[in-house]
Amino acid sequence: MANDFKFPPVVFPSGGNPSAGSQPRRPATAPFQSPRSSNANIPFLSFEVGAAATSFPPPQFSSSGSISGSGFDDEPPLLEELGINTKQIWNKTVSILNPFRVKPDLHEDADLSGPFLFLMAFGLFQLLAGKLHFGIILGWVTVSALFLYVVFNMLAGRNGNLDLYRCLSLIGYCMLPIVILSALSLFVPQGGAVILGVTGLFVIWSTSVCTRLLVELASCGDEHRWLIAYACFLIYVLFSLLVVF
Repeated sequence: MANDFKFPPVVFPSGGNPSAGSQPRRPATAPFQSPRSSNANIPFLSFEVGAAATSFPPPQFSSSGSISGSGFDDEPPLLEELGINTKQIWNKTVSILNPFRVKPDLHEDADLSGPFLFLMAFGLFQLLAGKLHFGIILGWVTVSALFLYVVFNMLAGRNGNLDLYRCLSLIGYCMLPIVILSALSLFVPQGGAVILGVTGLFVIWSTSVCTRLLVELASCGDEHRWLIAYACFLIYVLFSLLVVF
């Protein structure tokens, strides 16, 4: 059966050469090769490894293996930047643990890092005993510091030099025996004569240490030692009630 479709003839210009008269072809380039940049002064636009390597010098390493010029070796530790001296806190803690050899010179530089750790530990032991007292502890410490500050300066008169910051620091560090008491109370039956006797010993321990530090570090405290001891005794009895009851 004959084909009824008729196609028009194809006519090539310039004597039948299909390539003649057309634009000249561009030379083939290698695959993945980008054209050269017109500005030779900007090497990072040409994607040439050699030009980019020469524009950025390699880092210089010191003999210790660290990159020179970084400045990290001269940076102080993070705890030192925050004002937390762990060695000083440890020395103060050891001095409180021995009530017969308290070193008042260690507590001349007051801080609140150690007291905050002791108060958090006290609240944690109370939490293990089923008592949530974090807010009560922080509130009572603040009120106790204000109470002791007012009492001491009223007794010392114009010559009193006890500031509130140091008073808060001393009360917090002398809380260490109460913290130990709260840890021991987890293993001692509550409501018995044993826990009451142990509580009395730890309260006397905290009172004696706090009284001695206040008398040694603040002027005009030796004349009113027993009144200051009574105020400290009331403070630590208040905290011991959280442990007993």
